Amino acid sequence: MPDFPPTLPSIATSRRGFLRLVPGALALGAGLSAPGGLARAEARAQLNIGNQKGGLRSLIEASGNGGDLPFDLRWSEFQSAAPILESINAGALDVGYTGDFSVLTVFGNGAPIRAIAAVRNAPAGQAIVVRNGSNIRSVADLRGRTIAGTRGGWGEFLIKAALKEAGVDPKEVNIRFMAPPEALPAFSGGRIDAWAIWDPFISQVLLRADARVLRDGQGLTPSIMLLVASQAAIEKKREQLAAFRDRARKGIDWVNGHIPAYAAYNSKLTGMPEDVLLRAFDVNRASNTRIDAALVAELQQAADQATAFGVFERKIDVAPLLDVSFQS
Repeated sequence: MPDFPPTLPSIATSRRGFLRLVPGALALGAGLSAPGGLARAEARAQLNIGNQKGGLRSLIEASGNGGDLPFDLRWSEFQSAAPILESINAGALDVGYTGDFSVLTVFGNGAPIRAIAAVRNAPAGQAIVVRNGSNIRSVADLRGRTIAGTRGGWGEFLIKAALKEAGVDPKEVNIRFMAPPEALPAFSGGRIDAWAIWDPFISQVLLRADARVLRDGQGLTPSIMLLVASQAAIEKKREQLAAFRDRARKGIDWVNGHIPAYAAYNSKLTGMPEDVLLRAFDVNRASNTRIDAALVAELQQAADQATAFGVFERKIDVAPLLDVSFQS
């Protein structure tokens, strides 16, 4: 069996869900409280940001875009996307950065949130992987086999989109819903035949578990990350959100010209091997994209397909989620 750590680093382990807030989320950064009993009004303004380890915070810090702001950045660390969105919905956070289906799930349940920036990842950053020794050569070969993926979100969507493309009824496949920490040892130990996952886990199994890509997300899935703020934060902290959005966008632009440096920074932060991250960042090549009519149409089409697949419980109107007023 490949030499994997007993638990995965706290990179995104879930892309969807409406879960409880992770207990004891670590609040970081300046401006946590007004020292010496000073009134709150005397403290510097602050923006409360939800972060997944190896995510937005490392992007801002590694690129050098987090300083010289007229307000404090208060970071809270989480293990997955879902509790970030729940915390934004509950008013404990102002803003966070998560995948499209995670956001759509929570928005579809009535959360007063809006996306103020969008980032596009390469479709190859999502994939169904199998072990090199497997005789599974096409998606059609998954009939009668077991494939794992996260319930809802990118995992389930990719599985069902790939099966539809191959003309395979999902009932002909044993789909097991598993989060990455559970699915990784099951995959490497041969207890599942295939795994629908995203980077850096794709790169991890390709480089460490003798795996190969069966089908990536090209032409099947959207690969959009969204910077999401609460409606209340947009109303009360618009200037801070706009400034932070600009810094995040500059960070995204910086990464593609400094992938080795970014991989090294994240490796020290997360414990994920540097060569795994180097491949993952090189494959994904994230880029800023405008929130416009074309993006609304793209995500609406994906949301409608997700509803048809049973990923979402009901139809979701995407347009109200995407806030075009922050476009520069």
